[in-house]
Amino acid sequence: MGIELTEEVVAKLETLCIRRGTYTLEPLSRIHKVIATRLTEAARDIPTFPLSIDVAADRLLAARSEFNRSQSARISVNDLLIRACALALAQQPGVNSSFTPFGIVRHQHADIALAVATDAGLMTPIVFAAEAKGIAQIAAEARDLAERARAFRLKADEYVGGTFTISNLGMFGITSFASIVNPPHAAILSVGAARPNVALEGGEMRACTSVNVTLTCDHRVIDGVIGAKWLAALRRLLEQPQELLK
Repeated sequence: MGIELTEEVVAKLETLCIRRGTYTLEPLSRIHKVIATRLTEAARDIPTFPLSIDVAADRLLAARSEFNRSQSARISVNDLLIRACALALAQQPGVNSSFTPFGIVRHQHADIALAVATDAGLMTPIVFAAEAKGIAQIAAEARDLAERARAFRLKADEYVGGTFTISNLGMFGITSFASIVNPPHAAILSVGAARPNVALEGGEMRACTSVNVTLTCDHRVIDGVIGAKWLAALRRLLEQPQELLK
């Protein structure tokens, strides 16, 4: 249901150069209000920088297909990303941190939030302690959380907090993007679409599939070297995915 366009509302919108008679006005949901406040603060107050790399995805996609053929559980690329990010955070814990006025918090677990689009706005349900969970458990939890997020049946402690966020727009054909950090996290990973590419291997060119990933970093906590080492660890895990399937 739209908001009634009273003369007072129309006049105020005209001060924003929005012409009367050319629009409808929808109310802000509670989720939209929270997103607007938190991300405005993040964009304004947090000094960030992006780091991007291309990841060879052929082995990852083949491993996923083989797993789904041979196992009763079904896994998605997002499930593999959650596990890969969690293991990379365990290997490079400097990224698994939060800046606070009291000091830098070093988190003991990789609590991975996955951005999920809903009719009321973006939600970020969390797979807690993902570094300690196998791929089948991660897949089951992530599927349940996403379904309940879209049905607005999440509890607050299932989407508030976390230590790291993944945003994947690859299914929409977006090849590369950089997200705004989701405080109190110090980093967010943006994942693009798999696309045809060419790689040099043994002195010869070969066709391959690659995915661009971008890590947006809070520079108060993560410098370029820390971020680059974390991305290198992530790329190793995604390009040699045997560890992810456990």
